[in-house]
Amino acid sequence: MYALISLLTVIVVSIIVVRIGAVALEMTGLSRELATFQAQSAFSGVGFTTSESEHVVSHPVRRRIIRILMFVGSAGITSAMATLVLTFINQSPKEMGIRFFWLIIGLFIIYLFARSKLIDRGMRWLIRRALERFTSLRVYDFEHLLGLGKGYSICEFEVKGESWLQDRKLRELKLDKEGILVLAIYRKAGKEEMYIGAPRGDTVIKSGDKLICYGPESAIRSLSMRIRGKAGDMEHEEAMEEERIRREREEMEVERMERLSLSPP
Repeated sequence: MYALISLLTVIVVSIIVVRIGAVALEMTGLSRELATFQAQSAFSGVGFTTSESEHVVSHPVRRRIIRILMFVGSAGITSAMATLVLTFINQSPKEMGIRFFWLIIGLFIIYLFARSKLIDRGMRWLIRRALERFTSLRVYDFEHLLGLGKGYSICEFEVKGESWLQDRKLRELKLDKEGILVLAIYRKAGKEEMYIGAPRGDTVIKSGDKLICYGPESAIRSLSMRIRGKAGDMEHEEAMEEERIRREREEMEVERMERLSLSPP
């Protein structure tokens, strides 16, 4: 029975370690979903071969977190397998059945523990506080900072051969008047891929470029599908007018909020 308790303990500790790793990765700027997936992949050693993983391990702090998770994971999986074998070895069929029953019960309780949103919020709060206190990691809530839940988005799309953007300077495109900022460009140069961060106004957009844009999600989606010619120019004019109206509404809303804040209670 001690082996069974040890097995369940190893599983609980593994879940906690993965949760700590996920929160730590999230604190370096990764989204919650991506951080959780990469932490689980590193701990189990399964599926850690995606292009997203290459992006993760290129960051020194994330790489250190991943290395720790892989090391702890290898020990945890080995311990779990060993205790699983010890749980059923040299046992009579009746005892094996009883232990199997308690194993299922224990796993079900652990499943409820892992799926509980209340426990998840509590663990994440404790983990963040501990990491902030004892490490140099800082929490960056990019979803809140960039307004990603308020209609804004960061999107990537490839410039096709007939794109309205092709062979034009950023300055000429006046994308800021559509409410869109080009944060970066990935460009193929032979077998290598160049990264152009914070491109300037005289940067020329080329076919095959991958643009990282920030702005209203609908505006970026429309831009990614815009083709060259008069139709594309008309779409650009319409997009600028829509952005002008949206900004006027925002300014009116800001003024209204300011008046409310100044009015006596």
